Amino acid sequence: MKNVSLCNVFVYGTLKPNEANYAEYCAGKAITQQQAIAYGKLFALPMGYPAMTVGNAQVHGYLLSFPDASILESLDELEDYQSDRASHENLYNRRLIEVFDLQGEALGMAWAYFMELAQVTKFAGMAQHDGLWTQTKEMP
Repeated sequence: MKNVSLCNVFVYGTLKPNEANYAEYCAGKAITQQQAIAYGKLFALPMGYPAMTVGNAQVHGYLLSFPDASILESLDELEDYQSDRASHENLYNRRLIEVFDLQGEALGMAWAYFMELAQVTKFAGMAQHDGLWTQTKEMP
């Protein structure tokens, strides 16, 4: 029987395995992890982390599965997201999106954190046309 309480989260930045926030927030908590693709537009921000906006380009990241939704409390705090605030008052907004494996097969729905384009523009975000962000990638 499939565990219906699993909480799937698509991560594309500092929460990916081997990136800055993975150890603190995800290590030992995620039951499974696999490389995955979502659709949006990826930007590198000068503060050293990325942002995804709505779009139709491939964004490369990981699908992490957690035993339940309690993980979202700490992730929401990290991403400065509060569901009771207006979306423009949040740094990121959490939404359910469809996620795919590297062959394009649907993996199902997962939570992901999006930033509004106006916010990305304000921060002078640089588009990552390859859809891939790593901490070690230098800002141009």
